[in-house]
Amino acid sequence: MTTSARPKQILITGGAGFVGSHLADGLLAAGHAVRVLDDLTPQVHQGGIPDYLSPQVELVQGDVRDPNRLREVLAGVDVVFHFAATVGVGQSMYEISRYMSVNTQGTAELLQAMLDNKSFPQKLIVASSMSIYGEGAYLCSDCGQSAFPSVRPVAQLRQSQWELHCTACGGVLRPQATSETKPSEINSVYALSKRDQEELCLIFGRTYGIPVTALRFFNIYGTRQALSNPYTGVAAIFAARLINDQAPLVFEDGEQMRDFVHVHDIVRANLLAMERPESNDRVINIGGGVPITIRRVAEILAAALGKQELAPVITHKYRAGDIRHCFADLTCAGRLLGYAPQVTHEQGFRELAAWLAGQQAEDKAETMLQELSTYGLTA
Repeated sequence: MTTSARPKQILITGGAGFVGSHLADGLLAAGHAVRVLDDLTPQVHQGGIPDYLSPQVELVQGDVRDPNRLREVLAGVDVVFHFAATVGVGQSMYEISRYMSVNTQGTAELLQAMLDNKSFPQKLIVASSMSIYGEGAYLCSDCGQSAFPSVRPVAQLRQSQWELHCTACGGVLRPQATSETKPSEINSVYALSKRDQEELCLIFGRTYGIPVTALRFFNIYGTRQALSNPYTGVAAIFAARLINDQAPLVFEDGEQMRDFVHVHDIVRANLLAMERPESNDRVINIGGGVPITIRRVAEILAAALGKQELAPVITHKYRAGDIRHCFADLTCAGRLLGYAPQVTHEQGFRELAAWLAGQQAEDKAETMLQELSTYGLTA
């Protein structure tokens, strides 16, 4: 991996969180100065400033929608990593205003502040999401036709018919790696807000001549995840259950496939994107390279924690907006960034388990289900 000719002043919005703090560590290790803007929202940061945040980080507490704070943190910045976002598909469906305000309006305020204060960075890297794809890419098992299906209708989910079928012949659709060329199929407020973030940054970059890279992250896992936030990543939700001696709750039949990528690989991808001009003005998938079922994630994590007896509970429940299968085609990441994932699932979940041994977490999975049920978003 190439390194900068000189140290840079970096800004990470949302940089006190799970992924942002790991990125801060990676940037500091590479010799850069790191400033973080974070509102330390209680849902994620119950204890205020997290103890894992490096003392070398210049932390500015504030809202990404605050023009005064943005003017302050953008001063003298060379590179901006825009990670500030409210996350969680389920919660976004009933906290519509907050998600669109923080994610969409927050990004607009960041770009407006750059323009108003003429604080144009050398590069802007925005954290996008695989959620904007909706369902992944598929191939019909019978007729061989490629398919980009829409979200499954609720009527189908109510009958526990989880798989997708070919509209041409009725055959079962088999998932394929999803590339950046797949059209987006927005099926959640969160996905809409992430697409807004991505497109706003790319439009701004093209208009004002600022190199922009949008990294579409797949399912990130690793240490420092907010274990008591029931709308964080599924690995953290499972972990919170397991360390409280409760079996993980798995939606549908547990055979839905995802792409889990370790946070250390995410950091490497971001450092590469900062240095590689080939990534300018591009959208790039960042994943783990190996699809895995949600059931298997629960089993590996339980084994890593020495709690194999806590087999996942297959609920056969569904959540509105959930997709069936989606995993990354990493061809562009390899070509444009020289990126290839290095952390296997076994290595990554073993590291996560070692960290979990010293953690406490309030298991709020049942609370999440109750909240979603109140709004008719699960059954």
